[in-house]
Amino acid sequence: MITPTPLLRILNVRAMKFGHWAPRAAICALLVLGLVPISGQRTLSGEIEIREALERLNTLGSVMMIGAHPDDEREQVLAYLALGRHVRTAYLSLTRGEGGQNLIGPEQGDELGIIRSQELLASRRIDGAEQYFTRAIDFGFSKTADETLQKWDRNKVLGDVVYNIRRFRPDVVILVFSGTPRDGHGHHQASSILGREAFSLAGDPTKFPEQLAYVQPWSPKLLMMNAGFPGGGQNKGKGGKNKADDTPPADRLNLDVGVYSPELGASFGEIGGASRSANRTQGTGAAETKGSQLAPLETISGDKATKDLFENLDITWNRLPGGTAVGEIVKQAVDSFVPARPEALLPQLVKARPLIAAIVASTKDPMAERKLKELDDTIALCSGLSLEAQADKAAVSPGATLRVNFTAIQRLPNQVALTGIRLTGMDGAPTVNLAPTVLANNQPSRYNASFTIPENQPYTQPYWLAQPKDGALYTVPDPRDIGLPENTPALTAHFRVQIAGTEIELTRPVQYRYVDRVFGEQVRPFTVIPPVAVSLAESALVFGDAKPRRIEVAVKSNGGKVAGDLRLDVPAGWTATPASSHFELAAAEEQTNVFFNLTPPASDSRGKIRAIAQVGTQTVSTGTEVIQYPHITTQTLLPPAQATLVRADIRILSKTVGYVMGAGDDVPQAIRQLGCEVTLLTESDLSHGDLSRFDAIVTGVRAFNTRPDLRANYQRLFDYANNGGTLIVQYNVPEGGAPPPPAPGAAAQPAPTQPAQPAPAPTPAVAAAGDGGLLAHIGPYPIRISRNDRVTVEEAPITFPNPDLRLLHVPNQITSSDFLGWVQERGLYFADQWDPKYVSVLESHDPGEMPLPGGMLYAPIGKGAYIFSAYDWFRELPAGVPGAYRLFANMLSAAKTQ
Repeated sequence: MITPTPLLRILNVRAMKFGHWAPRAAICALLVLGLVPISGQRTLSGEIEIREALERLNTLGSVMMIGAHPDDEREQVLAYLALGRHVRTAYLSLTRGEGGQNLIGPEQGDELGIIRSQELLASRRIDGAEQYFTRAIDFGFSKTADETLQKWDRNKVLGDVVYNIRRFRPDVVILVFSGTPRDGHGHHQASSILGREAFSLAGDPTKFPEQLAYVQPWSPKLLMMNAGFPGGGQNKGKGGKNKADDTPPADRLNLDVGVYSPELGASFGEIGGASRSANRTQGTGAAETKGSQLAPLETISGDKATKDLFENLDITWNRLPGGTAVGEIVKQAVDSFVPARPEALLPQLVKARPLIAAIVASTKDPMAERKLKELDDTIALCSGLSLEAQADKAAVSPGATLRVNFTAIQRLPNQVALTGIRLTGMDGAPTVNLAPTVLANNQPSRYNASFTIPENQPYTQPYWLAQPKDGALYTVPDPRDIGLPENTPALTAHFRVQIAGTEIELTRPVQYRYVDRVFGEQVRPFTVIPPVAVSLAESALVFGDAKPRRIEVAVKSNGGKVAGDLRLDVPAGWTATPASSHFELAAAEEQTNVFFNLTPPASDSRGKIRAIAQVGTQTVSTGTEVIQYPHITTQTLLPPAQATLVRADIRILSKTVGYVMGAGDDVPQAIRQLGCEVTLLTESDLSHGDLSRFDAIVTGVRAFNTRPDLRANYQRLFDYANNGGTLIVQYNVPEGGAPPPPAPGAAAQPAPTQPAQPAPAPTPAVAAAGDGGLLAHIGPYPIRISRNDRVTVEEAPITFPNPDLRLLHVPNQITSSDFLGWVQERGLYFADQWDPKYVSVLESHDPGEMPLPGGMLYAPIGKGAYIFSAYDWFRELPAGVPGAYRLFANMLSAAKTQ
């Protein structure tokens, strides 16, 4: 069922496209194309939703698309199938995209995976499809399917794909990728390889038999593959790895996903473009393209489809025993639907209910069971019935009292009676017993129930993060949860109602509603959280010597008045004093900072420190993080209250550092661990501030992509370096496609063979074009950044093409051991051409590939130094990798050591 964005909100956001007085078709389009499916979204019982519900009820086909990541899917195809053909449609993304980039905030890893999961759900609310996942973790770019399948544990992820097919039971499976090297990303290749295999195995009861306790074998009828249909990327699918052939086979099926829907007031190409634009973290904003768009599909297995995707399939009620009579009733309802009087359909719809119930009883067919639920939801829509269950608080802790307010309102003239309400999801959840109560027309009927949250109630957080990871797989204790896009609600309300003489049960999640002064009514999930939030300020605590340090732990009340004791759990050889510390908090949101003295061992050591609060019978070792963006549903995460401890001999000569934050990273906190004072530079600092007060200046991740003020003041940075400062530039993304060649005078440097001699210092520094756009002035001499040059294997060997560089020796002696323990990858977006004045510092490559010396370049500039480094400092430093700190300390000290 479509859950459209509220009409008034969409009109505010997008009415400019249609003028002040929008015709009904335009309003319908707005309902579907709303680009802001934010947390305040509510279901509108209007013409579009009812018509779609009726058409979906009358269609018994299903399609599952399989890809590797959020934004791999082809949204136009999903919209065409779900909203145009009314078949149940799903996208199975093997990962949640946690290894990707984030263009809207600082979240990485688990947090980014949560956001991208919600972005996919926002997309599905627009294109009408459903969303599923596997336990596979996006561990970053992979160049081969073999590496991907080895890290994921091929058999486990294959089992997850099989499980999703058995649960969803698609008639047709569509693979986004080919499963060959032309797909590029190893994850892409693996998604097709596993999809093909799962298609063959899902119907075999001897394969993954442990799943049969929850699902039954299922054999899809048709396996198709994307043959290059339109994507939402910069090249609209025409220049990607899986692009269409210039001369496609004559028997290829071409779906026209640009068909215009008068009911929706938009084409499925437009809807697909709006859906894709929900992936904001990835910057995949897409045009809402009008006109014919062919989506070519190739048949891989099953009866070949060349004219219509369902030409060899029965997607009517005739496919179920006894379903013909149901189909006739539903078809009559579809044909006789009058938008102004949807309640007139109730006698027909109610007539179908015992027939579907009989099919369910005789066949136990999951499709019949789903259709029975769809029918009940459609009956509620046509009756104009609104049901809500609202918690009086957004979050509570075990032992607290919760009040749930129930509202039922019947907004059409037909008679509806409420017969009972019950809550499920927690022990002791109450039931509201009612004598059949006829709801007054358009007058709210309100009820409430209060109860105490059980002391043993599990906390609410994404189910896949509740347990430690198993390598590149999430640990999911309950197999029934595998693949679900998000948690089931902490509490669910079940309303028993009588409509047109038939009693049905309708469920609604218990939510928290509030009014925002800017965005209006907002809705967020109700959650159960610990009584306090415990957090360490840093993800890594680095000790360059054996001196003790004062450590700060924040404790915040999540509810009301609370008291407890806090202690630190540290590895052997480390000492924390005092052994514990008492805290008292008087009110919700009140925070106190508790201090400990932490003493490291004399020798090198690495481990974890964990903060633990004891509040009554509850032991808490997590923080409470709320992830809130306008385009997604608010999410609550309980990150572990822990940090990486590092004891390593690290020396640094610089003491003051200016940092130009880009898209967002945690590198400044890491630099502070080295004992430096770090200042985040503002636009004013860059344009006319005193930069000479800094020993070093570092530009953050994608800073040249995201900071126009940085691009406008590049010359001041070069002048700063020329006068004796150290300037470090981290990775940036080249603008679309292959960048143009370097400016005249630049030389390609694929593999320097001789140690470069220091170049004469420019006075003043002169910038030269990098890619002709945002990165035109990324370096003082010509440099070109490649989209393709990266090292994805974190254990890839590192060599030193210019081993005598003082950068590798002072103040810390850098050796190959400093590159042990790196996470996810070595680096990305290396330079592939540069001026001879640059000297390559590090060289690395993935297995079977040529060495890449462009990941870190050094150049003397006047009295100072410039360093371009696309290695993953934004991952390695927060992860507490000792060698990363040692080399970065050398980089910060470069101007003082050359």
